[in-house]
Amino acid sequence: MPESLRRDAFADPDRHVMEKAYARWAPLYDLVCGPIFESGRRAAAAAARRVGGRILEVGVGTGLSFSDYDHTTAVVGIDMSAPMVAKAQERLASGQFPHVESVMVMDATDLAFGDGAFDCVVAQFVITLVAEPERVLDECARVVRPGGEIILVNHLYSEKGVTAVLERLLARPARKMGLRPEFPFARLAAWAERHGAVALVERRPIKPLGVYTLVRFRRLLDARARAAA
Repeated sequence: MPESLRRDAFADPDRHVMEKAYARWAPLYDLVCGPIFESGRRAAAAAARRVGGRILEVGVGTGLSFSDYDHTTAVVGIDMSAPMVAKAQERLASGQFPHVESVMVMDATDLAFGDGAFDCVVAQFVITLVAEPERVLDECARVVRPGGEIILVNHLYSEKGVTAVLERLLARPARKMGLRPEFPFARLAAWAERHGAVALVERRPIKPLGVYTLVRFRRLLDARARAAA
């Protein structure tokens, strides 16, 4: 691949392109993406339930994950896509999810919540698609309490072999569909290293196929305890 195309393929996605893509997806999202993302969605919610308490779901979409939480949690959902949030609000209005506090349109790079406001932050199939992933992660770390967790689920770049070549070739056309197949785990690890007050506690492929990866970071009680975490 020419160097100029390679740089373009690995560049962070344009926010407006993603907003348009997910506005188009909103009417069909539950039908098409619900089954595809189910294993990752449920794995993330299960990890969040183990933390319990107040949970922020970044990129809540149409609210498909509402049923994956329970009375041990209090869920707040945000998404940059107004059409997606409208669908989530319709789902919430059914009254079937008393554990969901609210859903709202919000930019994840500038969360309107206080420091340490949540016990856990969940981002399912989100961090690879935002224009400024490190800034979003910084905000997630800010609003989670010390000892709380940031839980991510995504397809992560294979980095080598035939699959990696295919992911690079698909990178540019995939953007128009609201997808990004070439985001590497190394970028998440580098963010945690730079941040200094979070530690990686788990990274595992999700069964049955291992297409998605669950990544958990814990907000340290003391940044100086990072080496001992």
